[in-house]
Parts: sequence; C-alpha cells; structure tokens
Amino acid sequence: MSRDARWKALLELLVERGRLDVEEAAAELEVSAATIRRDFDRLAEQQMLVRTRGGAVVHGVSYELPLRYKTARRASEKQRIGAAVASLVAPGEAVGLTGGTTTTEVARALAVRADLASGTPALTVVTNALNIANELAVRPQFKIVVTGGVARAQSYELIGPLADGVLGQITVDMAVLGVVAFDVVHGAAAHDEAEAAINRLLCERAGRVVVAADSSKLGRRAFARICAAEAVDTLVTDEAADPETVRRFEDAGIRVVRV
Repeated sequence: MSRDARWKALLELLVERGRLDVEEAAAELEVSAATIRRDFDRLAEQQMLVRTRGGAVVHGVSYELPLRYKTARRASEKQRIGAAVASLVAPGEAVGLTGGTTTTEVARALAVRADLASGTPALTVVTNALNIANELAVRPQFKIVVTGGVARAQSYELIGPLADGVLGQITVDMAVLGVVAFDVVHGAAAHDEAEAAINRLLCERAGRVVVAADSSKLGRRAFARICAAEAVDTLVTDEAADPETVRRFEDAGIRVVRV
C-alpha cells in the first residue's frame, strides 16, 4: 500500500471512529506499528490529526476531511449519483455546481454525455469549485463561469464577497448542491458558514435545486445551514438510504431518486 493510500485509509478510520491506536491501525492496514507512528507524526505536522500517547484523535471538535482525502470514500455510490444528476440536465441549460466529491462526479458525468459533445454552448456551468472548473475548462463546448473569491483549501471552493458579487448577477436553471448533511427538519448544511452562504445564494438564483448526497449524509445535521428542505426539489442518493428517511423527504414534497 502506498503512503497516500495509507494516509487516506487512516484519515477515513479516524473520521469514522474518532480515535485510533497505533497497534489497532497497524493491524487494520497490515503494516508495522513503526510505519503507523511515522504516518501519524507526518499527518500531525499537517494538522490533519492530533497525536496522543499510543495513537491519534481527529483534529478539532468539528472535523472535516479535506477533499483530496475524500475521493475514495463511497466512490461507486458517488459515481452513480453523479450520472443520475447529470441526466436531469437538459442541453443548453445553465447549471450551478457547488464543490465536493459528489458534485465533481456530476461534472465528470456531464463531460462525457454524447448529447453535450457540441453546441454553442452545449451547457453553461457556474461553479465556485476550482477543481470542477479545471476539469471542465478543457471542454470547448461548455461555457464555464467561475465565481471568484477566496479559495478554501478543504473543499477547493471559492468563498467570500467576491463570489457573492458574481452570483448576484446571474440565474441558473438548476443548482446542484453537495452537502455534508441533509435533514427534513434542519435542511441542507455544510461544515463552514462561508461555504454555506455561497451555496445558499446559488440556490436562490436557481429555477430548481437538486441535492446530490450519498445515504450517509441523510438525516444528519451540520453546523452551517444552506437552505431549508422545502427549497429542494430533488434528492439523488444511493440505494442504501433508509426507507423511513426517504419517506419523510417524500412527505415534505421532495422527489427522491435512489441509484
């Protein structure tokens, strides 16, 4: 296992369990305890975790795993969700994409749609996510509008008043939200309040709002609210979504697509 793969696995285990012992992690990843100690030390230097005697704990009270370490988590579910959301977009529309691993899969699915291979433009994409803009900018048939703003390292998203200024001047047919939590009562939410504010503004500028979220995000709350559940038209999630949770969303008037 490469160092990057080990680090991803260690951080995912930390997010899941809250703390890890050296011996426990070594057994889980089938490497030596000395290797895990070195990995913990390097990750602590990057402020990705906090070292403890004999192990490590997550960094901070409200821990958010940076985007570059999230990509392997629930990858197949996110790819299916991405394809399903992309199928909801009509040629020639303007679509807004927030940052995140699931919305990145939406962008990738849009990029390979045969009916979007040509046009002037075939699609207009408005995003505050640097990685999404970078992936789609090589598609000459897509018009890419980047909001501007200050880059947030954890999610590659642009935030702040510069992004507000651009979003205040445009409208989109559909906004696709990547969220860390979505609940019928508490709505869609993010970890960061500045990120949530940009996502909220994008929702307000959209004709319809789609939440793209795997089942682990449903029925949960997070610190910064993006919008109420009533503002969401469609939820696209995976087949592991709890049936009772799905029923509550549907009772609230939200179309739920499970893939």
